[in-house]
Amino acid sequence: MISLIQRVTQASVVIAGETIARIDSGLLALIAIEHDDGDPQVQRMTQRLLSYRVFADAAGKMNLSLRQTEGGLLLVPQFTLLADTTSGNRPSFSKSPEAALGKACFEQLCVHAKTEYSRVTTGIFGADMQVSLVNDGPVTFSLKVS
Repeated sequence: MISLIQRVTQASVVIAGETIARIDSGLLALIAIEHDDGDPQVQRMTQRLLSYRVFADAAGKMNLSLRQTEGGLLLVPQFTLLADTTSGNRPSFSKSPEAALGKACFEQLCVHAKTEYSRVTTGIFGADMQVSLVNDGPVTFSLKVS
């Protein structure tokens, strides 16, 4: 499982002109599910998202986690993070699982994150989403769990 996290001052997801998810200060996490992902990866990614220290402390150092700052967490499925772009002019998505497996794993991540933390909102797997964000810093990291 891969997550591209961005520290944001605000982020939202719009589907068919309707805002379905919105956070103010916090993390936008674009989530890519891999073939072998299951409960161990879901649990580990949840803990990393909630505990990764990317917010400034009183001294201005990135030393605080999402839990400590009580920011929002917006989870958005993003299978294109798995694209193989090493050759040619068209990405390959051979690392992506079938849609049903990807959807089940993403939904499991959403449930687990919401159980662990109250400020979680999500995009919808397979939907045509417009994601807006204001990247704070900018601060962006790629997290991988296996």
